[in-house]
Amino acid sequence: MLDTRKKQYHIGASEGDIGKYCILPGDPARCELIARYLDNATHLGMNREFNIYNGYLCGEKVTVCSTGIGGPSTAIAVEELAACGAHTFVRVGTCGGISLDVRAGDIVIASGAVRQDGTSHEYAPPEFPAVSDTQTLFSLVSAAEKLGASYHSGVVQSKDSFYGQHSPQRMPIAESLSEKWEAWKRLGVLASEMEASTLFTVGASLGLRCGAVFCCVWNQERYAAGYDSDSNEHHDTDLAIRVAVNAIRTLIEKDKRTL
Repeated sequence: MLDTRKKQYHIGASEGDIGKYCILPGDPARCELIARYLDNATHLGMNREFNIYNGYLCGEKVTVCSTGIGGPSTAIAVEELAACGAHTFVRVGTCGGISLDVRAGDIVIASGAVRQDGTSHEYAPPEFPAVSDTQTLFSLVSAAEKLGASYHSGVVQSKDSFYGQHSPQRMPIAESLSEKWEAWKRLGVLASEMEASTLFTVGASLGLRCGAVFCCVWNQERYAAGYDSDSNEHHDTDLAIRVAVNAIRTLIEKDKRTL
């Protein structure tokens, strides 16, 4: 059990340092970009992959904390931020498209995630679904619509191995990886990323409110089908960031009305 009275071991923060609402990018360098959309933003500190800024929306403290890549470090960030008093989390990051409808630059909002990761299985049995909090999901969708974004909402796949996806043929379990990938395609999974299933499952175990939004960098299935060239890539996450920030603002406003 984490001691909420002490500075958390990995993120280097204590209760009172962290807002109740958190935005979670993977990349530490993305934190400053997100913090620019907050009022009176300040840098709290950085330890390992955990870069932390604080700012305000609607007068409420909001924390931006990077998680690094993948489930293990995401779980650490969520556990320790929650120990400091946070209750609402929105992940903002990048993904690769799986569905042919998802183009580079599109916004993907996760309603749920395939748990093809390891960390979430330390929290819940495989039968437990990794799903977004409904309020957070609706706030993200509403934000995307108000911003006029081309967006998709549905299930994403969360994996642990980046190269297991991009170079499955050289892996000793190539047949299994390819078989599962075909299953995700046939099941209408929108995109692939590396943190949502952990966030949703850890959040469920701790009673937290969690959601996730992504910018699609590119879609290897569209490329394979001849729809896109290898130059069809999109790395600007600004729109996804604005969707996340506006969703947090909406949640804060709703929470204030219900108090």
